[in-house]
Amino acid sequence: MALGGVLCMQFYQKGVDTLILGTIIVSLSVWFWWRDVIRESTYEGHHTKIVQKGLKIGMVLFIVTEVMFFFSFFWAYFHSSLAPSIEIGCVWPPRGIDTFDPWLIPLLNTAVLVLSGFTITWSHISILFNNYDQTNISLILTIILAIYFTILQLCEYIEANFDISDGIYGSVFFMSTGFHGFHVIIGTIFIIVCFFRHIFYHFTKNHHLGFECAAWYWHFVDVVWLFLFITIYWWGNSFKFNIPYFLDIFYLLNIFLENISIFFKNSNYL
Repeated sequence: MALGGVLCMQFYQKGVDTLILGTIIVSLSVWFWWRDVIRESTYEGHHTKIVQKGLKIGMVLFIVTEVMFFFSFFWAYFHSSLAPSIEIGCVWPPRGIDTFDPWLIPLLNTAVLVLSGFTITWSHISILFNNYDQTNISLILTIILAIYFTILQLCEYIEANFDISDGIYGSVFFMSTGFHGFHVIIGTIFIIVCFFRHIFYHFTKNHHLGFECAAWYWHFVDVVWLFLFITIYWWGNSFKFNIPYFLDIFYLLNIFLENISIFFKNSNYL
């Protein structure tokens, strides 16, 4: 699949065919592997406490490698932005790059992802309290928010007046946000699988490791986006600041916190 991607980007013959073939092979491998994991854990009872501990350690190490992966993009961004070279005019953003207003679509994307972090936490709490209906509702909301984020990101890419070949800014912007979007899609699929597993009663309050891994992964995606928003969209745009949008944020946050407080006061959790 990686070879096919490289061949496609270099416009080689059979590049698309190689990419499609690689994608099919990887997808089938993932499908049968996870199918066997679900069988071993849910139906055969092979996932003992020791096995679960090993799986948790493996997931944590996987997330650590992902942190290092995105750290390289932030390193490249700060290396180029803190000391802009003469080739890009000694300024950041480089001349000719019309950056996005961070208080429009990027801010909305941030609110969507942060809200999805709350909804997936709501799902986790509902599973711990054996609340089947609220788990369904919260998982559906999380999936909707995740898909909405992906659509907004796609719209942003379509409206961009620069691309990945426009110097260091375009390269770092599309590589970092693009790979984050790819991780969002993976996380969305992860949550959708958990949703169907929940429908078939695979999760209990004492055994829901698959969901926990999905939640960890989703929170990681949330945190990465917060860093992307702060560094690339906000700080990278020379602190473009809009007072009305800033006040709207506090107003909406206040309403949200009030509703959360009312919800927990009227719920059976406390």
